Amino acid sequence: MSKYYVNKFLFTVDRNPEYLERYTKDPRTFVATWEQSIGPRLNDAEMSTVHSFTEAERTALIEHDYVALFEMGAHFFLNLTIFIGIYDEAHMLKNGPLAFQKEFAARLQHWVGKDYPSVST
Repeated sequence: MSKYYVNKFLFTVDRNPEYLERYTKDPRTFVATWEQSIGPRLNDAEMSTVHSFTEAERTALIEHDYVALFEMGAHFFLNLTIFIGIYDEAHMLKNGPLAFQKEFAARLQHWVGKDYPSVST
């Protein structure tokens, strides 16, 4: 897994309202666009040709599978905050405050007592 590239995606998309909206509405198209033209950008003038997602990473990002991303070693905080941005309001309206965070924790319950996957890149 390219933890760096996945974490770069999570960080970049979560901090850009336009990207977050595009990722929420059409994840398949946005992940492909990000991987081809946004992710490789190092700065305004330089592009990298080194990184790409694995098929498992791409699938997890497209499916918003935050459990799989966690298990692959995506940074816990980046993984949580992007999906709060996507799901929190809908969950809160339906189930009250912190509803998405509680769901996130419940879906990761099988990790209690185990060492968490390393987030080092």
